[in-house]
Amino acid sequence: MIVVTGATGNVGRPLVGMLAAAGEQVTAVSRRPAELPKGVAHRQADLAEPESLRPVLDGAEALFLLVAGSGEKIDPHAIVDVAKAAGVRRVVLLSSQGAGTRPESVAHSHLRAFEDVVRASSMASTVLRPGGFASNAFAWAATVRAERALDAPFGDVGLPVIDPADIAEVAAVALRDRSHAGRTYELTGPAPVSPRQAAQAIGAALGVPVRFAEQSRDEARAQMLRFMPEVVVDATLSILGEPSPAEQQVSPAVEQVLGRAPRTFAEWAVRNAAAFR
Repeated sequence: MIVVTGATGNVGRPLVGMLAAAGEQVTAVSRRPAELPKGVAHRQADLAEPESLRPVLDGAEALFLLVAGSGEKIDPHAIVDVAKAAGVRRVVLLSSQGAGTRPESVAHSHLRAFEDVVRASSMASTVLRPGGFASNAFAWAATVRAERALDAPFGDVGLPVIDPADIAEVAAVALRDRSHAGRTYELTGPAPVSPRQAAQAIGAALGVPVRFAEQSRDEARAQMLRFMPEVVVDATLSILGEPSPAEQQVSPAVEQVLGRAPRTFAEWAVRNAAAFR
């Protein structure tokens, strides 16, 4: 059995579908009920309450571990202890590129600690460090629908954002194949994409122009503080506005694991055009 936490999210949902389609016995874990593929069991649990995972993991062979946000409210030692006690042999941890590029950042230090605990455990572990998600563009959906426009800071700074479906596919391979144990994969898309270029790609997917307007850093910060902790907002703006060379570099990992190039942002936009229409 493979247990997938965060099963209703942008990575967890396609991962559950991929594993189920491959004939795996899958248990999908989330804090709330969810619609799932036929044959997939759903269990409610919360990583912030490790004991809630104990019955969920009973009999599991592998675990996909998705740590929401920066992970500051989750105890990695407690999670790993519960998993080991349940007999879990393999774990794939979804971390963040920032855990490698900005380990000193408060916003990423908890994820780095999670990585260290998972690697030091007796379980075979694989760590995935994706950069920015293409699905972060959903934050623009309301204004694109209403005004055929989107606002964002740093309009011409490009980052190689990754399609969450590619992250899920890499995770599915690592969960089923022990040869990926001990590896850390930096995951990116095939090319840097700026917010201005993203607006063009969304417009092309819709068949209508989408106007781009550049926000100031302060305007973006005020908007992001409505739904993100301050430390995460500041770290995110730093990456978006002053990315390091490593954060702008395209990684070969998706192609190495999957045998194909990662999907482009334009492909993601076409597949998700209904959200912007």
